[in-house]
Amino acid sequence: MEFTASPERLIIGALLGFAVLLFLIIKVKIQPFIAIMTSALLIGLAVGMPFEMITDTLAEGVGTTLETIAILIGLGSMFGAILQVSGGVEVIADTLLDKFGEDKAPWALGVTGLIVGMPVFFESGLLILIPVAFGIARKTKRSVFYYSIPLLAGLAIGHALIPPTPGPVLVAEMLQVELSYVIMMGLVIGVPAMIIAGPVFGRIAGRKFDCPVPSSYLENEKSAAERTTESGKRPNFLLVVGIILLPLFLIILNTISSVIPFMRGVQPILEFLGTPVIALLLSTICGMYFLGIRGGFSIKDITAVMTNSLHSCGNIILLISGGGMLRFILQNSGIGEVFGDFVGGLPLPLVLVAFLVAAVVRISVGSATVSMTMAAGIMASMPAIAGLSQLQLAAITIAVASGATAFSHVNDSGFWLSKSLFEVDEKTNLKTWTVMETLVGLVGIAGATIVWFVVS
Repeated sequence: MEFTASPERLIIGALLGFAVLLFLIIKVKIQPFIAIMTSALLIGLAVGMPFEMITDTLAEGVGTTLETIAILIGLGSMFGAILQVSGGVEVIADTLLDKFGEDKAPWALGVTGLIVGMPVFFESGLLILIPVAFGIARKTKRSVFYYSIPLLAGLAIGHALIPPTPGPVLVAEMLQVELSYVIMMGLVIGVPAMIIAGPVFGRIAGRKFDCPVPSSYLENEKSAAERTTESGKRPNFLLVVGIILLPLFLIILNTISSVIPFMRGVQPILEFLGTPVIALLLSTICGMYFLGIRGGFSIKDITAVMTNSLHSCGNIILLISGGGMLRFILQNSGIGEVFGDFVGGLPLPLVLVAFLVAAVVRISVGSATVSMTMAAGIMASMPAIAGLSQLQLAAITIAVASGATAFSHVNDSGFWLSKSLFEVDEKTNLKTWTVMETLVGLVGIAGATIVWFVVS
């Protein structure tokens, strides 16, 4: 359905919608999903979208956003519960604390997140690994942010800046830059970004916000303690790590098989097994058997644990679907394009223009992938791009990815996922999650800008 509105009306509609959303959530403290959906409807009506287009866009936002993430959330919750009740999380937490110590554990989590984030979707890695951070926080009696922020930062950087994750690969293809340059530059810039946004900011956030371990984790941990007391058995560390790494291994194999000629014969099979939903399902089944049944659980016990873990999923899925509604209203109305075109016309170095275009789209639309796609499309359309070197194009790729990571807020599904997992209010999430994502983006653009001026 065709729809056009003046840029002025689009901007006013977006500002009105965001103002109402923040007022309803922060001041009125209304249920967040109702506030998000109300804001999306208000924006659609304010910019003059036809009624049918508004309802179709809301449905598209829910369907597209939850296409696979709803399954990943369910599987991730069940897999995490098995890790907890079997004592697997406890074993990993104890081992990390023994090897690295209480003060160095955030660094270990940050590096783990960085490595895991490269081949795996952010949500998948977060749902698999977050129980480890909670377990260490419970043992040390520190705020969960002290350990969770480094993990989140590592995952965010691996997912946004370093191929083979889809975002930078997509941008690199649109700008016609060799992936090897993007990988090298992403690693060089990503490590300091992880340090600043991860352990450094995590220490600050952990001291400022005394956030306890979420109740959902404590419930599963209680079951784990009871089971361990009864059986006296704890799973082997290498077994637990192997089961956690299984989906990551399958996803990496899928990526490698697509570029190595002698693996092409088995590539269709590896592509199937490396699909995040399939990989996480296999890991969950392995956890059920090796950590559950072999650990002394009955099928009835395992089923009860897995079912109980799904109780909190409904709220998470609704919040993410609300973020999808808002994102697609902004996207389909043309608001993101208006902001992006405006910033794209500013008289600045191309590397800064790339960052600002992606950041404006990120702020207005929410989705990092959409921000990267739109920003890369705008940058690729500029005549000046044709004369750039591969290193300059790689710097622009990192700039786009950095802008698409920074400034995450209420229209980003990741914002609501982190809020639900940590069981914190929106204001606290803005001061922790949003700041962490923004630090990643700012360090990323700082590094890309330095490279730009060095090679130009």
